[in-house]
Amino acid sequence: MAFDNARTRSLCKTITWRVIASTDTFLIAWLLTGTPLIAGGIAGLEVITKTILYYVHERQWNKVRWGKLPNERATASWYRALFGTAYRRINGNKKTNRKRPKAN
Repeated sequence: MAFDNARTRSLCKTITWRVIASTDTFLIAWLLTGTPLIAGGIAGLEVITKTILYYVHERQWNKVRWGKLPNERATASWYRALFGTAYRRINGNKKTNRKRPKAN
């Protein structure tokens, strides 16, 4: 199975996106209500509902072939940035700056 279709990848994307999106929701709600407690309640509810919705959405998009190159694997640049040394150890210090093939 290609890396870009892995459920663990979808889960990691879901979690990292939720942190970004929920922070945004909290700040906007705080700005609009002027109360951090209400903003926290809105952001907390949003975390639960939108985490599930995003994960389902991501898994459905993995089934769509449109926009993917044949045998395309997702680049792991965000993964390297987060887990640098562990990534290199797992992948045997391979060079990772290879150019992607151009689409026809």
